[in-house]
Amino acid sequence: MVGNAVAGAKAVSGVVVPLRPALPSARVLRVKLMLRDAGSWLRNELPRDARVYQILFLASLLTFGALARDFSLRPEQMLLAFASGIATQAFWLRAKGLRQKGYLSAVVTCFGLSILLRSDALWVHPLAACVAVSSKFVLRIRGKHLFNPATLGVILATALLPGTWISAGQWGNALAAAVWFVVLGGVVTERARRADIAWVFLAAWLGAVALRILWLGQSWAVWWHQLGNGALLLFAFFMISDPMTIPNRRSARIAYALIVASIAFVWQYAWFRPNALPWALFLATPLVPVIDYLFPGEKFEWRAATARK
Repeated sequence: MVGNAVAGAKAVSGVVVPLRPALPSARVLRVKLMLRDAGSWLRNELPRDARVYQILFLASLLTFGALARDFSLRPEQMLLAFASGIATQAFWLRAKGLRQKGYLSAVVTCFGLSILLRSDALWVHPLAACVAVSSKFVLRIRGKHLFNPATLGVILATALLPGTWISAGQWGNALAAAVWFVVLGGVVTERARRADIAWVFLAAWLGAVALRILWLGQSWAVWWHQLGNGALLLFAFFMISDPMTIPNRRSARIAYALIVASIAFVWQYAWFRPNALPWALFLATPLVPVIDYLFPGEKFEWRAATARK
């Protein structure tokens, strides 16, 4: 009976079903508007240059590793490295008549040097920063700098200057730290659209170590030690994945990651020499221009890559 039904509803099997859907409450509407406004703010305000995230990543590594656990880095060494690197960047920008921009890359390089390089002297860090930043402007092939600046600065300093070394174990082997590095590094490399080379390198390196363990009958604690090595994860997500010094084509990057992993494996386990990862990258880097020539691909641009996100 329509006249006896509740106004605006009808009875079905004893259940009152509204004829109209219930309108959201004022509180729900306010929450939805707040979420929409927050999303719009994040899209507009978050940096579009992936190097900003790279700097945050490296700053966390420096704080957790060098400043909290490895006290061989003196604060004045770090300050001199940043002063020298930024001043060198400004000099080259002015000398070449370029726009007064691009300081983010110099800051990234100085963070890398501060994290990895150790010395008994104060002058080593600023000298390494000067050489590393200058290499971006001097050692260039077809619009790309040849070497990863931090890698070049660290290798030249440790090979040529007395009382210098690479600090590779400052983070210890805590699994939590390893997971933290992977998460942060994955964000940085993904924003730069070069995550493929980092993951391929890690898979190749850890796979080769696993095969060696099986061959020698060693304990799997050796493999877990590698997995929790902060220096390995720093190398994968910061050094080898530098988009300006790796092949442009994706298939070429995968091959390049396998080459670097092979060189590092031979360096460490066949020749039993230290600092295998940075040396392998240093030795393999001259192959990149040849690979780009034989297998051309789209050239990477920092802002163009992040603008597409």
